Amino acid sequence: MNEPLSIFWFRRDLRLDDNIGFYHALKSSNPVLPVFIFDEEIIDSLPKDDARVTFIYERLQKMRKELQEEYVSSIAIFHGNPLQVFKELLREYQVREVYTNHDYEPYAKKRDKEIADLLEGQEIRFRTFKDQVIFEKDEVVKDDGDPYVVYTPYMKKWKSIFDADKHLEIYYTSSYMDNLVKHSRLPNLSLGDMDFQTSAIQVPDYDVTPTLIDQYEDTRNYPAEDGTSHLGPHLRFGTVSVRKMVKKALNSKNETFLNELIWREFFMQILWHFPHTATDAFKKKYDRIKWRNNESEFEKWKSGQTGYQLVDAGMRQLNKTGYMHNRVRMLVSSFLCKHLLIDWRWGEAYFAEKLLDYEMSSNVGNWQWAAGSGVDAAPYFRIFNPMTQVDKFDKQREYIREFVPEVDTDNYPEKMVDHKVARERCLATYKEALD
Repeated sequence: MNEPLSIFWFRRDLRLDDNIGFYHALKSSNPVLPVFIFDEEIIDSLPKDDARVTFIYERLQKMRKELQEEYVSSIAIFHGNPLQVFKELLREYQVREVYTNHDYEPYAKKRDKEIADLLEGQEIRFRTFKDQVIFEKDEVVKDDGDPYVVYTPYMKKWKSIFDADKHLEIYYTSSYMDNLVKHSRLPNLSLGDMDFQTSAIQVPDYDVTPTLIDQYEDTRNYPAEDGTSHLGPHLRFGTVSVRKMVKKALNSKNETFLNELIWREFFMQILWHFPHTATDAFKKKYDRIKWRNNESEFEKWKSGQTGYQLVDAGMRQLNKTGYMHNRVRMLVSSFLCKHLLIDWRWGEAYFAEKLLDYEMSSNVGNWQWAAGSGVDAAPYFRIFNPMTQVDKFDKQREYIREFVPEVDTDNYPEKMVDHKVARERCLATYKEALD
């Protein structure tokens, strides 16, 4: 193929419609070659049956099939180092421009800088667009330009500058699909080519019906009820448009669902402004805490064998399904940091391995919240009681019995630590570090 072309690089935007970068690529003056790269930096360290890799792969095959059948085009799929893949693409094609959508995580920023430098050296434009959020980077800041580090004022500012006509424009691509390269046999891979296998865990469909959104505030705290949207993985990988989800949220009189979407953007801008929080405490003094980091206790927590019913149900749900109810996430993370005095980074890394909806910004933000070390964090002396949490959120123990069937038998383990003793130990340890 010797004709000049543009490349569109799919990443966290695995959909063909209402995809801003893809829309602008298709409107450019050159035919568009869609590509996706399974980045070895990201996937080669994952379990070989990782459900997210299966989800991405199956989604890409579905997109390829649609492009092949309807537009005589396809998506070129690669596995490797993105910089090396682009060097190969530049050798094979006359590339005039590369289009993609913004990514905000520290590794992604470094990767994109390398690609931008490569392209600039060959006088090729690298055009990137905001697509996975309504507001990004420093678009929602205080009047003096400083970033918000508390959610509520951020949320209020977000709503005050939001303009539905401007921010919810839908970028229809269907009228421009004829500008795709006419080549339906572009490079493809199998999971086996990457040494992966199909996961037994499936990413569930999302539910954003008006009924769920209207009732979200009433049902979302009870893990036995299926009152959450399961939207997380779909936003994470861009199989849905955040603009369409915000539009649905705005149609409800109840703002709780919209507020959750704003939480996502709050944590994204925190990671953008404070990239060190991916590995270090936002509040520096919290890195002085002397964590116990007992590995056998960590194993009990991971496998749901702590003797605390709601903690164990949550961890077993995570291990079995790749999902954990949000209310229970707060408890299990607090239990790890406060009851066991295990470094929040250990828990964050385990969630990163297991969660279908893993999003670095939200995961780091919530784990630091649990440890007391982050922005807008719970004070360190607020320690959840794992037993009273059962009475509040799973009083009939339906959720517990679903994931811990042996809970009422002699096979269920004793509590690995006494709540009162653990609480006092935590308070003393934190006080010593922070005073």
